[in-house]
Amino acid sequence: MLAYAMGFRTFLWTRQRLAPTAFRHKDEVAWIAVSAIVGAALGAKLSYWLDDPLTAFQNFPDVRHLLQGKSIVGALLGGLSGVELCKKIVGINQSTGDAFVLPLTVGMCIGRIGCYLAGLDDHTYGIATSLPWGVDFGDGVARHPTQIYEIIFLLAQYAWIHARRHAFTQPGDRFRAFMIGYLGFRLLVEFIKPVFYAYPGHLSGLQLLCVAGLLYYYRDIPRIVNILLKGNRSAWEPR
Repeated sequence: MLAYAMGFRTFLWTRQRLAPTAFRHKDEVAWIAVSAIVGAALGAKLSYWLDDPLTAFQNFPDVRHLLQGKSIVGALLGGLSGVELCKKIVGINQSTGDAFVLPLTVGMCIGRIGCYLAGLDDHTYGIATSLPWGVDFGDGVARHPTQIYEIIFLLAQYAWIHARRHAFTQPGDRFRAFMIGYLGFRLLVEFIKPVFYAYPGHLSGLQLLCVAGLLYYYRDIPRIVNILLKGNRSAWEPR
């Protein structure tokens, strides 16, 4: 609840201060917010079913297991899909993503603190490690504190995007940078987390979603990476 509340309050501040051109009319905020919430809720649930189908569909058609888990990867992709669909229906042409970069960072960092404190029940911990910062979540095994890794990554990523904000000349590029960076991070960090159901290539369901998300942005990746690394537009971008 704290993550949602702080994320929403940050969004109200961000759309005025850091992304004032994201919305032309106040009613657009309501349309986008509702579509993002509905899409995120559906995406979070569907991604859990994909990542751990054996648990999710245990004792089916008993729906209690289906309603238990969720994932931020699915929430992000579901929210993105909901917003894009809403914009097509309502006729919103401008990019609105830049207003969500800081709110998502704040909300996700707070949420990961909750995941860390929840321990083994949350299923967000890493595999066993001998590194000195390994954390025992209650079963006597030192594990990668992947929740803390994610918090560090999110804060560093936002600082980097914010430092390059004037180089992002296209509306929505800051959000694209956020999504590309986070999906890339999750694709890699999942290799040091337990796999509840392995797909071909020994990839988890969440990793498949990360790959799908990165493919969605494949046209933007070279340009975004160039801006983040060099602070300018790529040579093939129209000027």
